[in-house]
Amino acid sequence: MVGRALTSLFWGVVADRYGRKPVILIGTFSVVVFNTLFGLSTNFWMALSMRFFLGCFNSLLGTIRAYASEVCREEYRALALSVVSTSRGIGLIIGPAIGGFFAQPVEKYPNLFAESSIFGRFPYFLPCLIISVYAVGSLVACKWLPETLHKHAEKAHERADLHDISEHSSNDSGQKDNIVELEDKQIHKSNLLKNWPLMSTIIVYCVFSLQEMGYSEIFSLWAVSDKKYGGLSFSSQDVGEVLVISGFGLLLFQLLLYPPVERRLGPLMVTRLSAVISIPLLSCFPYIAMLSGVVLHLVINCAAILRNTLSPQSQRGAANAISITAMSVFKAFGPAGGGALFSWAQERQVASFLPGDQMVFFALNVVQFIGLLLTFKPFLAEPYQRE
Repeated sequence: MVGRALTSLFWGVVADRYGRKPVILIGTFSVVVFNTLFGLSTNFWMALSMRFFLGCFNSLLGTIRAYASEVCREEYRALALSVVSTSRGIGLIIGPAIGGFFAQPVEKYPNLFAESSIFGRFPYFLPCLIISVYAVGSLVACKWLPETLHKHAEKAHERADLHDISEHSSNDSGQKDNIVELEDKQIHKSNLLKNWPLMSTIIVYCVFSLQEMGYSEIFSLWAVSDKKYGGLSFSSQDVGEVLVISGFGLLLFQLLLYPPVERRLGPLMVTRLSAVISIPLLSCFPYIAMLSGVVLHLVINCAAILRNTLSPQSQRGAANAISITAMSVFKAFGPAGGGALFSWAQERQVASFLPGDQMVFFALNVVQFIGLLLTFKPFLAEPYQRE
């Protein structure tokens, strides 16, 4: 996330100048190279460096959002962005499944993988290899992607022509002052950093992203920790199964339920309701650890599905390069902060105030509550609406 935060604006400029397709190809190729090397890491610093370089060279999210909005006709743009969002849901199914079922293959599948093989020396190489091979297939498929940068340029040229026509018409009708006023508004809006409706939206989204990344980090640590520390005593395969099921639930929610709910309530109200429901839900997580057997698996899967569907929808980020840069900065603190918070909570199992994991989920709720407050005026400004 730090690498992505440092380079998202750069790749956005490159995509606008040289095309969307080259940036997509570079980003996909970086997955092949750095993800493979990550699986072959021999120490912590090599693993950290490979993830950093993967973030530096991978700016697919913002570029593909721009590409999806340009490759389709205007009436299909909403559908195109929904497809981009749905692909995230598919990734939340495939990714955890690969990690949960193929990590440490020598221990899980001793009849297929020998201890002396490369998978014995590098127990997490197999899931990385599978993902890299998948990325190679995606890289080959990118060969048939049409470039859309020329469409972006054509639209800018059309807007310029319309501006010339409007200015000429205004001179003839004596309405030049109105055109000048309109130009001033357009110039002001072109400066994204001064566009407070946009920037306030990005900040709110970043706060929710911080909470989401912190939850993702803490959930896995909490699930695999021992029950005597308030965890679930799950194996990595058990965690993978929960993430697969919750990812599948998110996919169904995005395809079937979210679009009609958003049309009826609006994105802002959906965000507020999600935050309000998430707070009591997260407060229940420490008590789920008291369950066992089939009941535990049933309850934790239902809770994980509900928590995933209540997270901010990724297609709601605005101004791709800026939002992804800011979001990446916040997401960079999520895993580190979540891990440090979890470690600290493990040391205070007998504290009088919010002992153990209760403090962890309380902290997540504090961030969620701050995000909820920021969705109201005067902080979150309403976008300018035309009459």
